[in-house]
Formats: sequence, structure tokens, C-alpha cells
Amino acid sequence: MAAYNKLAGPAVEAAGGRILARGSRVLAHDAGIAESAVLVEFDTLEQAVAAQESTAYQDALVALSHGVERDFRIVDGID
Repeated sequence: MAAYNKLAGPAVEAAGGRILARGSRVLAHDAGIAESAVLVEFDTLEQAVAAQESTAYQDALVALSHGVERDFRIVDGID
């Protein structure tokens, strides 16, 4: 995780993302799972997709390895 965190944050920010929340203190309700979560805001959906597909972010995923189960979502926001 340390190697991933070192690479992922700068990759997201370089692509225009703003990290709004990051932490392991998650209060889950209903069918939610209380796991670590990160919330990132981008100006557009396309910008978020490009950030996820970027070489820098893909390098961060390689550093993460297969030992972590991820639930990654890109959601179109509202104005």
C-alpha cells in the first residue's frame, strides 16, 4: 500500500484530480462495507477516465499488486 500511495496521489493530482477524502474511518450503512475509501473530484467524467487510464496511475496499480481487493468507481457528478 505504501508504494501505491506514493504513486497514486501524485498521478491523480497531475491529471487534475482533487482528493476530497481519504481514510480508513468509514461508517457503512445498509449493504455498505466499512473499508478504507478515497473520494476524488475531477472537472469532467472524461478527465476522471483519462486519469484512471494514465500510465502514471497504471504504474501505481502495479505497485499495489494483487493482494488488495478494490472497488473502483467513476461516477458522473451533478451540477
